[in-house]
Amino acid sequence: MTTKDVGLLGLRIKELRKEKGLRQSELATTLHVSQQAVGSWETGRTVPGADTLNILADYFDVTTDYLLGRPEKKDDDAKTDDIEDLDKMIDNARSFGGKKMTENDREIIKAYLKGFYDNKNQGK
Repeated sequence: MTTKDVGLLGLRIKELRKEKGLRQSELATTLHVSQQAVGSWETGRTVPGADTLNILADYFDVTTDYLLGRPEKKDDDAKTDDIEDLDKMIDNARSFGGKKMTENDREIIKAYLKGFYDNKNQGK
């Protein structure tokens, strides 16, 4: 992990913690780590382990790739239009209109859109 990546990871953890209105000590208690550990992550002095990274992603309802600052696809040169299709976007959706989405919600949306486009394509 580069210094830049470590800094971005720390920044993301800090931003997500603040969005939830938590102090470092509160996040530490939730994760069963010390406040010093959270502070070290946020300043880039240390990096959480893989297990803790997964727990952080689940807790903040984001992907580990988001925490690590990685693009969705490896090819950074891909055009914005080509980065994701709607199906992948729905799979990665965590909320809509500020309300949490369940896996069932995502499946219903995908089924609806599939039916919509199947009907649309029949009318060509």
